[in-house]
Amino acid sequence: MPSESLTVDSPDLLQALLNAPAPEPQLSEIGSVAEIGDGIALVSGLARALVNELLEFEGGLCGIVFDLEQGRLGVVLLGSAIHIVPGSDVRRTGRVASVPVGPTLLGRVVNALGQPLDRRPAFASERRRPIEVEALGILERAPVVRPLATGLKAIDAVVPIGLGQRELIIG
Repeated sequence: MPSESLTVDSPDLLQALLNAPAPEPQLSEIGSVAEIGDGIALVSGLARALVNELLEFEGGLCGIVFDLEQGRLGVVLLGSAIHIVPGSDVRRTGRVASVPVGPTLLGRVVNALGQPLDRRPAFASERRRPIEVEALGILERAPVVRPLATGLKAIDAVVPIGLGQRELIIG
């Protein structure tokens, strides 16, 4: 019987890589905050950091690398930066920001890292998914066939929304 092979674009291989424990960096890379403001930190000294990599600041605050510039990184902070000042240490984690997924997440209120905010007990999930993934193309998505009532007559009358539809409503 021929053995199954996994190709580079195999969904099984991708899922196995996502579920595998992240390797710990061999050498601890530590940079420092150059500037900070409006939920963004400019960090220097982490030349090998990758886009979407999770960084850890002093005090445990996390951030996600979103911009790679010559000699510094732009990092979105995932929480209050009140204790972060220029010169604070920043450590690479060597992993992409991800959240736990599965039935235990249904009905829960979580932050950007999947940590509970609803004062209910923490949940365990064996599977994790990166928070930044490419969306399916419009033709690959399931059709929207059921209406979704928001409960706001002004919105339901002007912008009919379907269950499963991606729609941005501001205001």
